[in-house]
Amino acid sequence: MISRLHRLTLLVVCLASLTALTGCGGATPPQPTATPTKAPVAVINPTPQPTAPAQAQPTAQPPAQPTAAPSVEPTETPKPTRTPKPTEGPAPTATLPPPPPRKTGRLNTPEYGVQAFLWWRPELAERDMLKVKEMGFTWIKQGFGWRDIELSKGKFDWSHTDHIVYKSNEYGGLDLLIRVDHQPEWARQGCSMMGPPTNMQDFADFLTAVATRYKGRIRAYQIWNEPNLAREWCDQRPSPQQYAQMLKTAYTAIKAADPDALVISAGMSPTGTNNEQAMPDDVFLDQLYQAMGGKSDGYFDLMGVHAAGFKAAPEVSPAEAAADKAKYGGERFFTFRRVEDLRKIMEKYGDTNKQVAVLEFGWTSDQIHPDYAWHAVTEEQKADYLVRAYQYAKQNYQPWMGVMSLIYICDPDWKPENEQYWWCITNPDGTPRPAYNALKAMPK
Repeated sequence: MISRLHRLTLLVVCLASLTALTGCGGATPPQPTATPTKAPVAVINPTPQPTAPAQAQPTAQPPAQPTAAPSVEPTETPKPTRTPKPTEGPAPTATLPPPPPRKTGRLNTPEYGVQAFLWWRPELAERDMLKVKEMGFTWIKQGFGWRDIELSKGKFDWSHTDHIVYKSNEYGGLDLLIRVDHQPEWARQGCSMMGPPTNMQDFADFLTAVATRYKGRIRAYQIWNEPNLAREWCDQRPSPQQYAQMLKTAYTAIKAADPDALVISAGMSPTGTNNEQAMPDDVFLDQLYQAMGGKSDGYFDLMGVHAAGFKAAPEVSPAEAAADKAKYGGERFFTFRRVEDLRKIMEKYGDTNKQVAVLEFGWTSDQIHPDYAWHAVTEEQKADYLVRAYQYAKQNYQPWMGVMSLIYICDPDWKPENEQYWWCITNPDGTPRPAYNALKAMPK
């Protein structure tokens, strides 16, 4: 029989394991903000949703008037929420690696990045960091959900962020691009999805805390995601004016705490819809420049864009995509080279000294979800197109293109039922798909 002392000891061990890969009894730990409790939130959003659904067959033609993209968030039921331990203390220093040498100045054209999911599973996070490093890429993009860190005003849980930041520093040669979004309930009541806080100073205070704790360790901050969609803006009509205010607030706070950190504006969802639910990416960007007074100084260091390829090879121009509805969908934004349209808006306002960051791009191999199957490619085509996209940028976008972050190193919990699974360059177990091997072999 097990003694009472032994049973108590086992209970303590079980409780201590809750922050590990699995809890007692083999329970899987919860997903971070990226897995919503209601309708999915668009964290990665490369695909505009048709007005009427495309046919289920992979060869179905795209609809005539695409609207805002369906969510690319995990759709599985969220796991139980653990009880974190808030802290107000500074970052521990005794066993930390020193901050990496600070890189400054313009980025190369291009620099190579990929989005990963490093939050809840420490040993898998390290596995995926090493896979990025082995691929010869130097940037990892990772979401930092505000609501997952500042649990109540001034009370922080740094456990996950510490592990991600310090391990990336320890491995060396890996720059972090942090996407900051998902306001807490206490900062905007009645808005369970994404949107601006009631008091923008709360956002400034949060960013000050993050940038102070990780000064010299996080290279770039992306401010929010796809603010041209109502579902990313508390279900309100997208507002370039409000987003300009958010950018200025974020820029000021981050630069005060870590002057050399880069601030990147959010990429917009590629869409042609202009109503209460969405605003075309080019229209939003033009109005954003108007709200900023025609210049981005004091608002961002790099302009963020999204550049999904859809059915088109990376060399296909926006004009070609617009002219051939049967083959490409009939819209300028149905191509990787949409980035050129958005760059022209920067040039229109004379903002040519700033570089562009592609925050999401890729091709899906999805054969089962009708909204995506119409523009699916094979895994071999995906590999070829991703390599060619980097090569095209290197040959044609000097010197204004900066980091290009593709999607994704697969989330360990994604399954084929999750449409975002089909954009990945690895499998959830970490094994490579053809795109991973092709990108690893690609000259950098």
